[in-house]
Amino acid sequence: MPDAANTYLERGPGFAEALRFWLKLGCISFGGPAGQIAIMQHELVDRRQWIDQRSFLLGLNFCTLLPGPEAQQLATYIGWRLHRVKGAIVAGSLFVLPGAFVLLALSWLAAAKGDTPVVGAIFYGLKPVVIAIIAHAVWRIGKRTLKNWQSVALAIAAFLGIFAAGIDFPWIVIAAGAVGWLAGRSGRSPFATVAHRPKNGGADPIAPPPTGGMKRLVILVAVFALLWIVPVGLAIGLFGAKPYFDIAELFTKAAFVTFGGAYAVLPYVAEEAVRTYAWLSPGEMLNGLALAETTPGPLILVLQYVGFFAGWNHPDGLPQLAAAIIGAALTTYVTFLPSFMFILAGAPYITGLGDRPALGSALGAITAAIVGVILNLGVFLAREVFFPAGGVDLASIALALAALLAMLRFNMAIHWYVAAGAALGLAFHFVNAQ
Repeated sequence: MPDAANTYLERGPGFAEALRFWLKLGCISFGGPAGQIAIMQHELVDRRQWIDQRSFLLGLNFCTLLPGPEAQQLATYIGWRLHRVKGAIVAGSLFVLPGAFVLLALSWLAAAKGDTPVVGAIFYGLKPVVIAIIAHAVWRIGKRTLKNWQSVALAIAAFLGIFAAGIDFPWIVIAAGAVGWLAGRSGRSPFATVAHRPKNGGADPIAPPPTGGMKRLVILVAVFALLWIVPVGLAIGLFGAKPYFDIAELFTKAAFVTFGGAYAVLPYVAEEAVRTYAWLSPGEMLNGLALAETTPGPLILVLQYVGFFAGWNHPDGLPQLAAAIIGAALTTYVTFLPSFMFILAGAPYITGLGDRPALGSALGAITAAIVGVILNLGVFLAREVFFPAGGVDLASIALALAALLAMLRFNMAIHWYVAAGAALGLAFHFVNAQ
């Protein structure tokens, strides 16, 4: 008798049909992870029935436990369910590539034309909206996560650890995860998360885990190590170590600690990119976050913008645009490569993952700490926008407050707020020009 997974695969779409869908999804995946997951739920579970509800939710549970963009990883996992390794690679890659190409063009616009009055006016309107988006993320995640005094205390400790003590983000994640893990092992954890559960039961359609799991894992890690070493080594050998070694090191490290989404890792990246490496200014970092909000795909693509500016501002003998494109491509590659490794390594073993209380508690503790981390990002960037050159920009403060109130009141997609901010910045510029 064929196993359940192979039986399910026989009912699935052809590879060419799935490829067309993944390309379409990559082009329309606006709205952040919640919107992207909702699109996949509607298209893949409800409409096309390529995957059943229980498998979809198990995959979502698995992806929420991983560092990295959970919606992209969920697409990768479903691609694996449908067509194994080639399906995972195609689904995960096409979820990212359309937005990456759009952001590449927008990054060039910001770098080459950002000093022109019209483009500068657009960014002037965008920056306060981005501050409001970050504040809304703090509110949204905090409301869902900070359910007791222990979670609140952990969020405050994370904020003070980064803001006052200067502790690096990876150590915050490790410490929070350890606290949650130990609390989960004790039996009753204040950080425990509730796994997504289907309303109706039913047999698990996923096949039993393959034998030889450790050997498979070692081979997989070795393959992905080669996939990292060879391109990074070629980039450094052909174009020089600066800034490409630093790009590969920073964004690989970030990929392994990106719990809680892009907003969580951005303070760490901003600190390193702005202050340590001087690849870009805080204002340019804000511009990149605003541009990433307007493109399809995961918000973590903002890291590609940072890599673009690393090459643009430090071409090291290369043509400026060529250096920027290499920096952007290398950033995108090392940022998303670990996500494929996590999915291919763990996908056969996800059954029952949500029933492990220590894992759920560790994830809950990390998510609580992320609230403090995102708050630090807002403070870091708000100082640049609201208090430029030691003054006070009342117009930016008013626009940020108005945008935040609108987000709390209306349930509109984020890119509409970004578009409104850009339009207001242009209007402000033309009024002042009269």
